[in-house]
Amino acid sequence: MSGDIAVLGAGMHPWGKWGRSFVEYGTVAARAALADAGVDWTDVRSVVGADTVRGGYPGYVAGATFAQALGWQGARVTSVYAACASGAQAINTARAQILAGMADAVLVVGADAAPKGFFAPAGGDRHDDPDWLRFRVLGATNPAYFGLYARRRMALHGDTVEDFAQVKVKNAAAGALNPNARYRKAVSAEEVAASAVVADPLRLLDICATSDGAAALVLTSMDFARRHGATDPVRIRAVSTVTPTYPKAVLDLPDIATDSAAAVEPSPHSFRASIARAAYEEAGIGPEELSLAEVYDLSTALELEWYEDLGLCGTGEGAKLVRDGATALGGRIPVNASGGLASFGEAVPAQAIAQVCELTWQLRGTAGARQVAGARVGITANQGLFGHGSSVVAVH
Repeated sequence: MSGDIAVLGAGMHPWGKWGRSFVEYGTVAARAALADAGVDWTDVRSVVGADTVRGGYPGYVAGATFAQALGWQGARVTSVYAACASGAQAINTARAQILAGMADAVLVVGADAAPKGFFAPAGGDRHDDPDWLRFRVLGATNPAYFGLYARRRMALHGDTVEDFAQVKVKNAAAGALNPNARYRKAVSAEEVAASAVVADPLRLLDICATSDGAAALVLTSMDFARRHGATDPVRIRAVSTVTPTYPKAVLDLPDIATDSAAAVEPSPHSFRASIARAAYEEAGIGPEELSLAEVYDLSTALELEWYEDLGLCGTGEGAKLVRDGATALGGRIPVNASGGLASFGEAVPAQAIAQVCELTWQLRGTAGARQVAGARVGITANQGLFGHGSSVVAVH
């Protein structure tokens, strides 16, 4: 049996700050995906919801929330939470159900109505929760970590604030072409440099916002797709959700300490690199076969890390790719042709699903002005708190 499943439909609710319920956003995205797939809601036999945990009780049972909003029709439901990797784990859950023969057509939905400003931990005292501890012990917001990542790149590889700014310039140019993006305006390096310092050396325009938004996919078996007239659909070939390997010798969100490396040599591969490596191995491809990538650009500096983790270049060479224009639209390997989180902001349960929506449109050749010519293979890369990895390989 082939391990491929078909992406029959993709849909989104535009990102922004709309002031409405995440359920409304998710329902709009779901209906758009169903329409794109040409599939009736009653044909869907499973709904997998990526949880939003700040929107009240219904967010904790996202699968049932969206099934009810679309109209009860007996489909099984599943809810998934893996922080920023929730969407990819929802995709993986849907894939497992399809390949196990539990459902021919599965709707995957993620949506959020994010708070303004920095993400903060949920209320209450949780002394065994590293996310709670890093706020209460260190006062370390997400941008504080982003600044530390950036400083490490500057110290180890000689990256500059000008290199970081070019990532924002590149992504803003792509986002300006995307009707679903929140920020649709080109940005200059001078504007990045003139924006307020948030966590030195990163400025406001180096860091992604928090947003409202939603994304959805209709995933099906290959037989179901063929029966519905899709003879050559975009296919998901691999989903990686691996965890770190001991010893983990580099600080990462939300940790405030590392595993000991005193008696054990650190792994030659970073956690993020292992996420992509597992996806490549499952898909039977290498980075040289990619047409494009969608990566998790929480900050401009972090995008450069992903270039190296995905094997697009050697360690320390990420900034050179940006300087050479290799990762821009029209470059050798476009990264974040959607505009990335720089143009969308974070809608946590939706963003890994949105990445696959972008791959779907690019591989179909329907991405409009931001189309990557001849796109055939794409990869996503994302990372959630608490050791949640996320990478999806799609082919056409």
